[in-house]
Amino acid sequence: MGLRPGLPVAVGALDAHMGAVGGGISEGALVKIVGTSTCDIMVVRPEAIGEKLIPGICGQVDGSVIPGMIGLEAGQSAFGDVYAWFKQLLAWALEPVASSPLVEAALAEKIRAALEDDLLSRLSREAEHIEPGETGLLALDWFNGRRTPYADQKLKGALVGLTLGTTPPKVFLALVEATAFGAKAITDLFIEQGLPVERVIALGGIAKKSDLVMQTMADVLGMPIEVVRYDQACALGAAMFAAVAAGRYPTVPEAQAKMGSGFGRTFRPRPENVARYQALYRSYRQLGRMLEETLRAL
Repeated sequence: MGLRPGLPVAVGALDAHMGAVGGGISEGALVKIVGTSTCDIMVVRPEAIGEKLIPGICGQVDGSVIPGMIGLEAGQSAFGDVYAWFKQLLAWALEPVASSPLVEAALAEKIRAALEDDLLSRLSREAEHIEPGETGLLALDWFNGRRTPYADQKLKGALVGLTLGTTPPKVFLALVEATAFGAKAITDLFIEQGLPVERVIALGGIAKKSDLVMQTMADVLGMPIEVVRYDQACALGAAMFAAVAAGRYPTVPEAQAKMGSGFGRTFRPRPENVARYQALYRSYRQLGRMLEETLRAL
């Protein structure tokens, strides 16, 4: 390749792991990469975890995120994809608009596309005015199986509590709550295994775009969520690794301290909603246990 002798050549790494580094991961921090699905990543010192194998997560590898530390990975098989499914479900009714004889074809398609593009924004605006527990609905977020806790890709999503008075914004909020409950199940698993989650950091498309989702998650977790300022945290993490490989900084944490983008905003839990969601979360876990065997058989 024409490279001069002695030139450092760094190896590749997983995009999510680089994103966690770019987002500012450190011991005690849970980094959530929130998009169509999620990757939830923590790091811990080897002496703090010893020979313990954390059950129910997807990966535990020495040096997989930061050299010299144990990387732990969990995640949800579907997150934003759950909202996209609901959008597609509602958008089916808009398909005849594009072929309507009442409007010129090109204009009709523009109208259909505009209505479809605005669906999630409109649902979010309406859902913001619904109080926790007001929907009367409870959903399971296993629309693409369950990745964590305890992977089982045969499981499926569920929605209970429907009545003739159920509206699309109520269903949408129930789906948002379900994905937040799935996030809490992961956080609780880490805590139950003796790994304290002292802070939550979020990055990815949904973390930057949806105030409703991030605020609901903060309320469900009962913890502040810091959203990484820089849009391309994975690229930033790769640059940090490159800077260490090139000798600009001696360690990854030092590169993080000098090159990190910081946080653009923080979603703080609303005390009046935390208690309500604790009760709903218990119902979510109970519903999951009740339906797990049934869902496997479907």
